[in-house]
Amino acid sequence: PFVLQCLRRDEGDRAGKIGLGLTVTKKLGGAVVRNRARRRLREALRLTLPGPARPGADYVVVARAAALSVPFARLQSELVGAFEQMAFRLERGRR
Repeated sequence: PFVLQCLRRDEGDRAGKIGLGLTVTKKLGGAVVRNRARRRLREALRLTLPGPARPGADYVVVARAAALSVPFARLQSELVGAFEQMAFRLERGRR
């Protein structure tokens, strides 16, 4: 239902914070459809974070059409899994 992108940030003043962006493109549909997808993802992120997200990284969530139709509980679990996978990749990349 989404794509998660991540980039590690090594800035001193923001190294302890989580950066988050949310993108919903016009390919998804009109304004009403895009806003619905944005609201669903924003609420799922609100309930999920900061849990699996790592401070010192910027994340971008790109909505896909499935974000409108999957059950909300599955959307949340997919977010948790994606953030955990990114955290694993970030930790593995530091070694």
